[in-house]
Amino acid sequence: MVKVNNLLLQVNQTIDDAIKVLEKHGLGICLVVDSNNKLVGTITDGDIRRSLLKGNDMYIPVSNCMGLNPVFAQSTTSDEDLLSLMIRKDVLQIPIVNKSQHVIDLKTISQITKVSTFSRDNPVLLMAGGFGKRLHSLTKHKPKPLLNIGKSPILETILEQFIKAGFSNFFITLHYKADMIKNFFGNGDKWGVKIEYIYENKPLGTAGSLGLLPKNLDNLPIIVMNGDVLTTIPFEKLLDFHSEQGGQATVCVREYDFQVPFGVVATEGSKVMKIEEKPVHSFFVSAGIYVLDPSIIKNIEPDVYIDMPHFLTDLIESGSELSAFPIHEYWMDIGREDDFYQAQSDIIKLH
Repeated sequence: MVKVNNLLLQVNQTIDDAIKVLEKHGLGICLVVDSNNKLVGTITDGDIRRSLLKGNDMYIPVSNCMGLNPVFAQSTTSDEDLLSLMIRKDVLQIPIVNKSQHVIDLKTISQITKVSTFSRDNPVLLMAGGFGKRLHSLTKHKPKPLLNIGKSPILETILEQFIKAGFSNFFITLHYKADMIKNFFGNGDKWGVKIEYIYENKPLGTAGSLGLLPKNLDNLPIIVMNGDVLTTIPFEKLLDFHSEQGGQATVCVREYDFQVPFGVVATEGSKVMKIEEKPVHSFFVSAGIYVLDPSIIKNIEPDVYIDMPHFLTDLIESGSELSAFPIHEYWMDIGREDDFYQAQSDIIKLH
């Protein structure tokens, strides 16, 4: 049991401090208190990512992005009333305060109901059919998803991360050296999960295989992830974020900085107005991880080539709402040999 004092943050502490608390204790919430230890707000994973999307860095005070009207209860509140309050307010945790508003405890819905909220029934689609052409010296005899990063294949590391987050229903797309991947993972019994395979008779792009998914899937959002991405993002938080935003799709994004190697000259006509030496421009780029509602993939025709950017752009143009989930955790797209060898040293630090 985590002591509630370990979840407390002062109003002048930073988002970076909040991230460390969330990652260490895994309860999904930090409690923000004033100098007298009175509850003034809460910080969740979603609060942090929404702040990053606004362009804030991780070193602003938590008071700039915390929830200002936290749901809380008195120490005399019964478990039955706490559960009712959680359901009514749609929260999974409630800070407990005394008469002076000092934080004395935190109650979670799993504590009260004695039922774990850990399991997720959502399907996970792992894209593992690519040729890995940029790693051809390594993928000539073995598909990229089976290349070892550390002691385990890339795709096994991804699979085990999803399993730790409570997922158990997997689909893997196959094309290049399909039998090698299927022989390694089988039906998932080794990991206590279910794995089914989607065969691409021809390359279908990064979204085309969605049209080959079974039509009788449960009506739950689907996580789609490239099979060559190494990351430590919390997949359960990604799914929660998608649900909170209420859109039809969520795209994981990461910040990418590009420095112009020259002085940039701003002009008006022939007049020089400003010269900026080697400016740095920041962009959000796709991280190859998505959450999609079943309603937006049911009309994808089977065996039709379509890339994910094209698919998502069509959704936007048709009026669908897409959300961005900013990644502040470790992320590596293992596309080039330099990335592959960098990941070998990174994996040691991640374990």
